[in-house]
Amino acid sequence: MKRYLYPSNLYLPDFDRVDGRKWATVACDQFTSQPEYWRAARALVDGTPSTMDLMLPEAYLDREAEAVPLINGKMHDYLRDVLLEYKEAMIYLERTQSDGRIRRGIVGAIDLEEYDYTKGASTLIRATEGTVLERIPPRVAIRRGAPIEMPHIMILIDDPERTVIEPIAARADAYRTAYDFDLMLGGGHVKGKFISGIGFAAINRALAELATPEMMQAKYGVETSPLLFAIGDGNHSLASAKALYEEIKGEIGAEAAASHPARYALCEIVNLHDEALDFEPIYRVLFGVEPEAFVAELSAHLATLSGTAAPQTFTLAAGEARWNLRAETPVSQLAVGTVQAFLDDYVATHPGVTVDYIHGEDTACQLAERENTVAILFDGMAKNMLFKTVICDGALPRKTFSMGHAQDKRYYVECRKIR
Repeated sequence: MKRYLYPSNLYLPDFDRVDGRKWATVACDQFTSQPEYWRAARALVDGTPSTMDLMLPEAYLDREAEAVPLINGKMHDYLRDVLLEYKEAMIYLERTQSDGRIRRGIVGAIDLEEYDYTKGASTLIRATEGTVLERIPPRVAIRRGAPIEMPHIMILIDDPERTVIEPIAARADAYRTAYDFDLMLGGGHVKGKFISGIGFAAINRALAELATPEMMQAKYGVETSPLLFAIGDGNHSLASAKALYEEIKGEIGAEAAASHPARYALCEIVNLHDEALDFEPIYRVLFGVEPEAFVAELSAHLATLSGTAAPQTFTLAAGEARWNLRAETPVSQLAVGTVQAFLDDYVATHPGVTVDYIHGEDTACQLAERENTVAILFDGMAKNMLFKTVICDGALPRKTFSMGHAQDKRYYVECRKIR
């Protein structure tokens, strides 16, 4: 039987000796404009074993040259002194979010030979958003010298009949506990259970049923190459894993690379139809702009559009000021696409202007209280549009949506050797 999700040799600390709340750290691409969050996390960890030592928050990417050797050294130290190996493992995960709802997932490995992040790809595993190629080399540089990976990648399956994850959840009480602890800084709670080998087979049988051409036709009304896994979070991390694997394959040859651990990447799969899974807009915040001049330029641009998409509205915030703009005939089907197309040209022609991608309206408006800063707010995408949009239109504009708030993102817990 073909496998779609693979068990791996996983590495975890002994949580009888290591404080899970200090061990698990939120994904590195969160709180990028809030270094105070990362200072609080570092103060909480206070020298105890933590994934904080094994990752570089993107808020500090300018420290990459000095940080990466230290991170790689810590990885080797932890493999020797902190981490325990669990062979051929998958984990059923229950994540209690900050709002109290429980999101269910399965942690396993995917085959990077089945993944392509380019727009218009027809592989089983595809990106949902545009991949910014210049963001890949710094991540590859971090991964190149790393003996282990930690996943913050979340991959979605479109399983309205709940055939993959939910049957595992129903049997979870019979599985051995891998971990069970609160997360730091308002992140909720995680409980992981080791899935049995019988569960592996059941998962892959159910995934196989989702990946048939007949199922694609029934769900989306189009004849298409099957799309089984759509990247929800961590697209650039997965693209970097793919890039490093292709680099290794070029060095050692395809035959040797076929069994190399870098061929696979650890991730969590989540059902698109999980009641706890919300799609949130990712707002744009511009720094280094004169607010009224920017509003005038965006308003003039929206008036020039002559597409056939439904009207879209935008709210711009700067300090206490608010402006409401409307695109009557946008070209893009999504408001985020309309905004991003304008911003790409605007930033290119306005030196000194930068854009950050912010989860949460309150955070975006808080940042917009700074001088020469503007936040752009807009409606998000309904999650039931995701798979068909990727199939029909290719990848969405980058940073189109976020699955929940920043503190509800995946935290680093499990490790896996990639060398």
